[in-house]
Amino acid sequence: MERTHGETSLSAQELIALEERYGAHNYHPLDVVITRARGVWVWDVEGNRYLDFLAAYSAVNQGHCHPKIVAALKEQAERVTLTSRAFRNDQLGPLCQQLCQLTGFSRFLPMNSGAEAVETAVKAARKWGYTVKGVPQDQAEIIAFAGNFHGRTTTIISFSTEEQYREGFGPFTPGFRVVPYGDLAAVAEAVNDHTVAVLVEPIQGESGIIVPPEGFLRGLRELTAQRRVLLMVDEIQSGLGRTGKLFAYEHEGIRPDVVIIGKALGGGFVPISGILADDEVMGVFRPGDHGSTFGGNPLACAVARVALRVLVEEGMIENSAQLGAYFLAKLRGIPSPYVREVRGKGLWIGVELLPEAGGARRFCEALKEEGLLCKETHVHTIRFAPPLVITRDELDWALERIEKVLRS
Repeated sequence: MERTHGETSLSAQELIALEERYGAHNYHPLDVVITRARGVWVWDVEGNRYLDFLAAYSAVNQGHCHPKIVAALKEQAERVTLTSRAFRNDQLGPLCQQLCQLTGFSRFLPMNSGAEAVETAVKAARKWGYTVKGVPQDQAEIIAFAGNFHGRTTTIISFSTEEQYREGFGPFTPGFRVVPYGDLAAVAEAVNDHTVAVLVEPIQGESGIIVPPEGFLRGLRELTAQRRVLLMVDEIQSGLGRTGKLFAYEHEGIRPDVVIIGKALGGGFVPISGILADDEVMGVFRPGDHGSTFGGNPLACAVARVALRVLVEEGMIENSAQLGAYFLAKLRGIPSPYVREVRGKGLWIGVELLPEAGGARRFCEALKEEGLLCKETHVHTIRFAPPLVITRDELDWALERIEKVLRS
């Protein structure tokens, strides 16, 4: 295969050795070295082709190297990439308008990574609590849920229940209460006069695609409205079509106060994230309260505008709903001695294995050998999340290999 500009002549083992020698060991990736990608397919440095069933943790919902997003990236990269927020640019305003008109919220505050967007939501909730609700200074509390994953900053891990995310990184930020996921009664008991927000994932992704009981989000909305508490929904992984709706909270017909978005907003090209909210929440910020040099940069905004457009106009959300239901039913029909439960929504599915299966990692490695890339989460769960541009034929191709591995 002829190499293109930027491709390396080093072998997979040489590249892995370089990463192990000079890179920090904060990840444990499968040993496949990807050099090229298109749509739902990726190729390694040795020319082997794989079906991507992770989509960069839902950051590549639109498929790898979508041609319309590539064109927008190239065009903007040749014009202007970064101005900082010291000046205005001609891409931020149109993106804010597009997002607000698409979602029904009044304002958008842009950041870069998902964790930054969560931090922004935490700051917004606290300041809203002090300036609007009247909570005594420095006494605001936010309720989060066991099994959550909202990022790995020191504040966010302060309310994580995953011990590895916390070990060695204290002291931790106060002001958070953690209750069992899916337990409305526990939330009701935890709410007090100092509670400013409830922060929730509509489906817990990192915990293994944990779907809460029917009516949980509706109950949260009713409770938070009654107690004058903000409902903040983290849609970084579950949003932008992943579950068969624009946002996963739409499955229960509610409207949160704050929606946190990221990942697929950048179409798999550049990091861009942020929060959506109405004036009551966004109005707490004054110039200088919060910011980011790269937040709202014209390159990311130009990419995001097209990433949103193709997601909607090319029917990717509907594809996720239709093929997700098909995929879920087919997976549940596989007779396997290892599977404990198959759960999910849209093209976001977790296959939880029995403890005697020996962990999900070996199944992910076996699927890699069959030409399908996915990743384990929380030891016993295989996570499936292909790009939303996948076809029925490609899904059937994957199902053949998944069944082979799960039955062997």
